[in-house]
Amino acid sequence: MVEEAPILPRKGRGAIRNESGRYEKFTRIAVSDGWDRVPEDEFPDENRPRTEIRTDSSRSIVSHNQSPDIPFSSSINPYKGCEHGCIYCFARPTHAYLGLSPGLDFETKIFAKPDAASLLDKTFRGRNYKPTVIAMGANTDPYQPAERSLRITRAVLEVLERFGHPVGIVTKSALVTRDIDILARLAKRRLVAVSLSVTTLDRDLARVMEPRASTPPLRLEAIRKLSEAGIPTGVMAAPMIPALNDYELEAILQAAAEAGAKSAGYVLLRLPLEIKDLFADWLETHRPDRARHVLSLVRDTRGGALYTAEFGKRMRGDGPYAQLIAQRFRTAVARLELNRDRWALDLSQFKVPPPETGQLSLF
Repeated sequence: MVEEAPILPRKGRGAIRNESGRYEKFTRIAVSDGWDRVPEDEFPDENRPRTEIRTDSSRSIVSHNQSPDIPFSSSINPYKGCEHGCIYCFARPTHAYLGLSPGLDFETKIFAKPDAASLLDKTFRGRNYKPTVIAMGANTDPYQPAERSLRITRAVLEVLERFGHPVGIVTKSALVTRDIDILARLAKRRLVAVSLSVTTLDRDLARVMEPRASTPPLRLEAIRKLSEAGIPTGVMAAPMIPALNDYELEAILQAAAEAGAKSAGYVLLRLPLEIKDLFADWLETHRPDRARHVLSLVRDTRGGALYTAEFGKRMRGDGPYAQLIAQRFRTAVARLELNRDRWALDLSQFKVPPPETGQLSLF
């Protein structure tokens, strides 16, 4: 007898399932014939899917948006997909555009952009290019594990420094401290700001919710190192999940401020498209005792639904519970004296340098 496969956690992975994306003609459903019940050590690969790095051959590197509730209009994503495996990641549905699953595929099939730096150089040299602050980490993390060896993000930073172009970085990885040399030079020219995303201070929760991201203590230590190097550093308490980690909001902001953070922000949990089911599966597997309560409170902040995409509300939610979180954030920020000095990045230093070949232009 074949039955639908039970929901089983995957070691080191966030998603429980790997069902087809919304654009596929056929829906893939996992089934069980009993073999999944053998000890995992007998078939370790079944429960520990390996990461596969693929090459993304995109011809452009800078993405643009016109969303009124996003503080940037241009961004760079050196990678598609993210091995950190954060179950709540709002970028997961983008893997459906590639014919892959927003579930396990998103965190195991990573598309790297090895030509990112050269594409950015070419973009900056375009006659009609006008500089605006570029965001890195707006979609997937620029310092995910593959960056340790591929060094694509570092190469992009080198181009930004060469052109005098401002950049804002958001990451969950302590690997960002590897590039303190470049970031410190950019900071002296008011060309960079860095923010560490700290979702929880609970290491056990972090291990299952964002399994391959740096631990909370390492992220706080990264804030300290960046701040001591003179790099303007902030914290993103994101996402805040009702009845799961939202009670930690003040503690996260306090710990980050003590580490040297000067700015702070937060985002309420977002569950667009496939993430709704992925997150519900995760709750039933890792926090079954509070799954119904969490989802009920999420609905309270989204007008009865699990998600609404309305500009101005999708990041903060609506209703009494969402308003309470917003008030708590404002109170903590004021008490900790965060967000007092906004670090304005300088757009005036952008200048196209001679090509690295050394050949001078005729004009």
